[in-house]
Amino acid sequence: MTVDYDALKKSIAALAEGETDAVALMATVTCEVHHADDRFDWTGFYRVTEPELLKIGPYQGGHGCLVIPFSRGVCGAAARTGEVQLVPDVEAFEGHIACASSTRSELVLPVRNAANDIIAVFDIDSDQPDAFNRRDAIALADILKSVFVHV
Repeated sequence: MTVDYDALKKSIAALAEGETDAVALMATVTCEVHHADDRFDWTGFYRVTEPELLKIGPYQGGHGCLVIPFSRGVCGAAARTGEVQLVPDVEAFEGHIACASSTRSELVLPVRNAANDIIAVFDIDSDQPDAFNRRDAIALADILKSVFVHV
């Protein structure tokens, strides 16, 4: 299945219109994105709750890790560097944290607020190898930017 990112962006924009609470927005984005594609096995946010530390936020799928330091894993790398992490094979990613043994590939995007601070990372795991591409990363980054611009 190929995601219609234009339709997804419009749907999320309509649902999120006027909302400024970050957690409410995260819950909405997670639900809409998770159900947009069969590749998305686990979808959710890890929130920056204190310096150099991520804690689980709204998600869909099996249990996630509760706490991730910026120094560990794919999510930590996205938070630490502020760069999208597109990982075709999690086994080849040094320091990968196996929150779920079924995860084969991962896409993690930093989430910035209106002040351009990283407030979270958006994590999508797939049970398929090499499930994500640059098109996914670019489209999802655009959606996140448009949603969290007022937070």
